[in-house]
Amino acid sequence: MAQFGTLDGKPVELIRLKNEKLSAEVLSYGATLRALYVPDRNGKPLDVVLGFDTIDEYLRHDSCFGATIGPNANRIGGAACSLGGRRLRLDRNDGENNLHSGSAGLDRKLWEVLAASDEAVTLLCVHPNGLGGIPGDLRVAVTYWLDGSDLLIEYRAVSDRDTLCNLTNHSYFNLDGHDSGSVLDHRIQLFAKSFTPIDAQSIPTGAIRAVSGTAMDLTKPVRIGTRIDAGLDQLRLARGFDHNWVVDWDGENRFPIAAWVWAAKSGISLQVRTDRPGVQFYTGNYIPDGLRGKGGAVYGPRQGLCLETQAFPDALNHPSFPSTVLRAGNEWVSRTLYRFDTD
Repeated sequence: MAQFGTLDGKPVELIRLKNEKLSAEVLSYGATLRALYVPDRNGKPLDVVLGFDTIDEYLRHDSCFGATIGPNANRIGGAACSLGGRRLRLDRNDGENNLHSGSAGLDRKLWEVLAASDEAVTLLCVHPNGLGGIPGDLRVAVTYWLDGSDLLIEYRAVSDRDTLCNLTNHSYFNLDGHDSGSVLDHRIQLFAKSFTPIDAQSIPTGAIRAVSGTAMDLTKPVRIGTRIDAGLDQLRLARGFDHNWVVDWDGENRFPIAAWVWAAKSGISLQVRTDRPGVQFYTGNYIPDGLRGKGGAVYGPRQGLCLETQAFPDALNHPSFPSTVLRAGNEWVSRTLYRFDTD
């Protein structure tokens, strides 16, 4: 481990992981994936996630580069929902809505390093009862583990009260390298025949809509740039892709493929598997133009893409959606796997 800076007088740790295929850097601030090196078709390691060089930059910007998001990922309409007959009032940090748990988010906390080895690290954060309007003392542990060409992220959480729990990772991937510009030439395939449409504030309407015959149909590999400005109202509302897709389940495979991405320039492909019911495909539409990133790279809109495995956004306000309630004393466990290959 190395020190990456300080937060409130406490050290921010940088943990380096490495195996024969991949290497990664994880920060104790936000349990953040800061770097991930993957070999391209010529064997050259490329860092394929966006990030910053200093803790001050992570504190200053709210793009959540690489962070662990929770207790509740994504949006809650009106920054309010009901749990066990009680109305919860949450931080309003996205207009009138709550996004990624607001100021209470785990992405803004300093985590404890519980265990670290050459290929894995486990970090712990306790989210106190009532912070940001979220009930319960919630203990969250996240493990990053390199296994061959795979990066596995495992989440475990337990609370002393009924609460919200919907954890994810917010890495922005660019498979040509974090400093290579737009991801519009990347090809993407989502293993999802439906999605949850949004309103003008990016809050789900409660409907589940088939993608067939629309620009949201990514069931076969598609160049992102050919669809992102297709003129569909849903794409105009979000300035591009920023929607939750309903992952296809076959009834037996409890760890299905949710997404596949390929970059022609590097030859690197990414397969995402998850046990979560949804995946948020986001094309970095709101990354500030001219944002200074790692190694002097200059980031901007659509220069990274996110594949946030999750329960559906605003779930507690839509009874037909899978629940995001974690009952007191129960352990919440989830895994997402990122598998890399070339051509």
